[in-house]
Amino acid sequence: MLIKIANRNILRNKRRSLIVIISIVVGISSMMIYDAFMNGMLDQQIDNQLSLSVSHIQIHNHGYSENKVLKNYIKSDKVEEALNADKNISHWSKRVNVFGMISSAGNSSGATIRGVQFDREKNVTAISSKIIEGSYLTGAEREIIISKQTAEKLETELGDKIVSISATVDGKVSSELFRVCGIFQTAITEFDKMTAFVNLPDLQKMTELGDNVNEYAIIFPNTDLVLDYKAELISALDGENTDVESYIDLLPMLVSTIEASKMSMIAVYLIIAIGVLFGIINTMLMSVFERINEFGVLKSIGMRPGKLFRMILLEAFTLGVLGTISGFLVGLGAIYMLSSGGIDLSNFSDGLTSVGVDSIIYPVLNFNVIANALFIMPFATVFGAIWPAFKAARLQPTDAMRYV
Repeated sequence: MLIKIANRNILRNKRRSLIVIISIVVGISSMMIYDAFMNGMLDQQIDNQLSLSVSHIQIHNHGYSENKVLKNYIKSDKVEEALNADKNISHWSKRVNVFGMISSAGNSSGATIRGVQFDREKNVTAISSKIIEGSYLTGAEREIIISKQTAEKLETELGDKIVSISATVDGKVSSELFRVCGIFQTAITEFDKMTAFVNLPDLQKMTELGDNVNEYAIIFPNTDLVLDYKAELISALDGENTDVESYIDLLPMLVSTIEASKMSMIAVYLIIAIGVLFGIINTMLMSVFERINEFGVLKSIGMRPGKLFRMILLEAFTLGVLGTISGFLVGLGAIYMLSSGGIDLSNFSDGLTSVGVDSIIYPVLNFNVIANALFIMPFATVFGAIWPAFKAARLQPTDAMRYV
């Protein structure tokens, strides 16, 4: 009976009910689009860092993260044995990182010079796919790839010679002549400014490291299980004086920023829900005042206050469910259309690349977006109807029937 009466009351004033439903649809679809947009942007930040430099896990000599000097190279021979024995690992690569200077005839620039295994690094990072001029490293002697920004600063073109200067493992100054074989460009401005790539043997020879390295970069098939993989590697390398660090350890500021951004979404949801909440309260109060005589009749023929209270809440809940389902479908369609081509923010590309985001952002629909969209508004509408329902339940039958 309550359901029939509630539905009849909703259809009695179609315009008012439609206004409430539309407000919920706008709120739900806006929340979904914004949430999916933020998810896409945050995922890009993490993916760009992992795919360009950090990888899922890195192994260093103990204390390297606090003191990144060249002589703090990995002194364990069992690292590669452990990596080859771990069936969870998709790919791994050896690296040498050293801070130095690269100079051309026109200018010079400080840079982190990274010596990599050109064949293995292709599977660990996406640098090979970011080449915009020339080619990726081939393993030939004295090749170097630099960013577009560095090339412009050094006034260097493809095929030009540049000099790399850095310290050796003993602290002496060493230099080597390289030829630019490729120029790359990524979505991370700071990375481009400070990074150049050479073949691992060339940098080992230049720094007099021999066959030693100071970093292993590792990729796993499942990012969600990185902490489990990290624990297994720590156990396998127990006693080897090495540090096994996941991207969460290596990018604490970015991880904190992402967590803060996710928390800020709660505030956005609350703001939208409160806006809809006031609309629900206003609508339900108007409905209650228009139907005071009706409530008086219902109470006079025996309807208890509790049942009347539940009837008002049921009306609000029905409006909330109708608006939520409609808004969810609208939001779902909008996200699908936007995700197919992405949201082009090329006008803001400079600002986006400074935080490691591409100029085209693809919204990401995940479980949290769906759960928030489907559950927040129905409960918000019920909460907004509590005060009007309470007023209706407290009406005296005689006073309500005489109300004009």
